[in-house]
Amino acid sequence: MKLMTKLVEAIAKSLVDNPDGVEVTETEGRQGTIIKLKVDPGDMGKVIGKQGRIAKAFRTVVNAAATRENKKVTVEIVKE
Repeated sequence: MKLMTKLVEAIAKSLVDNPDGVEVTETEGRQGTIIKLKVDPGDMGKVIGKQGRIAKAFRTVVNAAATRENKKVTVEIVKE
């Protein structure tokens, strides 16, 4: 499942002003894999987008890739 993590990281780094501030972690949960994305506070709006459109697109792309592998993946954008 590292492929999904690298996909999220690559997309996030291309969106933000500070690519060094992007952190992606992956954990296994009961419902499947959870990918947590953390970016600098100043870049949070760029990852979420207006009305959450970019975040929704993130999840759509990852779900499409995960479906091809018969996996369940959730993307969470964390602010901390």
